[in-house]
Amino acid sequence: MLHWLAPFACLLSLLAQDPGKAPATQAPPTKAAAAEVPPADAASPVGKGGPVRFRSFPVPDAPPLDVAEATTAAIAAILQLQEGDGPEQWPYEGVYREDRGELPVGYRVGGTAITCLGLLAAPGFAQDAARQQAVRRGLDFVLRTLEHPRLQVDFLGTYDVRGWGHIYALELLLQLQERELVPAPLTETVAKRTQWLVQALVESAIPERGGWNYSRPAGYLSPKNPASTFMTAPALLALFRARQHGIEVDELVVEQALGALDRARALPGGYAYGAPATSQHEVDEPQLPYMNKTPSSAARATACEATLLLAGRGDPARLERAVDRFFADWDELARRKSQTGTHVRPYGIAPYYFLYGHLYCALAIELLTDQAKQVALRQRLRAVLAKSRDADGSWNDRQFGRSAGYGTAVALLVMHMPQQPAPATWRPAAAVAPDATR
Repeated sequence: MLHWLAPFACLLSLLAQDPGKAPATQAPPTKAAAAEVPPADAASPVGKGGPVRFRSFPVPDAPPLDVAEATTAAIAAILQLQEGDGPEQWPYEGVYREDRGELPVGYRVGGTAITCLGLLAAPGFAQDAARQQAVRRGLDFVLRTLEHPRLQVDFLGTYDVRGWGHIYALELLLQLQERELVPAPLTETVAKRTQWLVQALVESAIPERGGWNYSRPAGYLSPKNPASTFMTAPALLALFRARQHGIEVDELVVEQALGALDRARALPGGYAYGAPATSQHEVDEPQLPYMNKTPSSAARATACEATLLLAGRGDPARLERAVDRFFADWDELARRKSQTGTHVRPYGIAPYYFLYGHLYCALAIELLTDQAKQVALRQRLRAVLAKSRDADGSWNDRQFGRSAGYGTAVALLVMHMPQQPAPATWRPAAAVAPDATR
């Protein structure tokens, strides 16, 4: 999420882009080369092309997290980080660049949507005019930018991150409607865009094998592409919520995606990075490629197990083991936090798994049936979250300051997950063959 959420190793200077205008060209994706990194400017404000940040992790100890104080500081940091004309957005930054070397539109929409969700999650939103105005500006940006050519359904080249924008924009619009927070002048627009986003996810799913992936090396419509497990889980959660709102969702697409998640689960409880064509249930860890080993999936396993459980395909004991493994392998995630490189051996863990893992671990904890263990695990999760808090009250698992909006919003969602709208469940209304061809 969201993923938001994809690899990067270095910083390029960013050009201003009007999201309502088509780019001059639609070039294939690029990743920045180390030689292109400009010198860090220590005087640059965090969040606006600020200094490259590297940290030493894991942190052995941290003071207990005072949730009320941390929430106040996080909100203040997020409001300061909003940028653009207005200001209006909280873009997420990675190595991937689109037209003219600009930050991907999908990251701008995804990062802004997630940050709005974080502001909504903290208590007192109804009495906080500053937050309300910031979310309204963010919502306007999301709705306007969904019209951009780069956010239509078509996949470009072999690597395209527009799906992250689709997923979290849909989640934001649904939650605003649930909370009855859609501004009256935008009611019709939000309803139409919600329907459109559902259809965009349906049409961009991988044919036959199911699921979603921002990397399509075999071509956009090829069923040979593996589903990305850490992208497929949040996409499904958004579609579950959409049907709960009465929106028609293609059941075959959902069942195929659930099948992809299920095939990716290996015997020790880890999840493959990309869902294989055949089930991994009986495959032990050493036989899998390095990115599939259990420590590498400490973050995505909770997202996958929570999604499968909500769809009637999971198991409470497996979910609880996934949560326990998140804490057991937290150090492996923390070593990659705010570092360069992406899928670094031995486990193939990228920096962007760090806060993502906290978010879906928090969701998984709320699905546990043992209430005493829930309370203990919430406290434990806040304790490890405190280890990565920055001095200004923000969180950031990337080395670039402007990604702190996303990171801090995720921290707010983690701290206040028990008070968030319950995730939607899924049951097919009709018998659907998961391996059928659509």
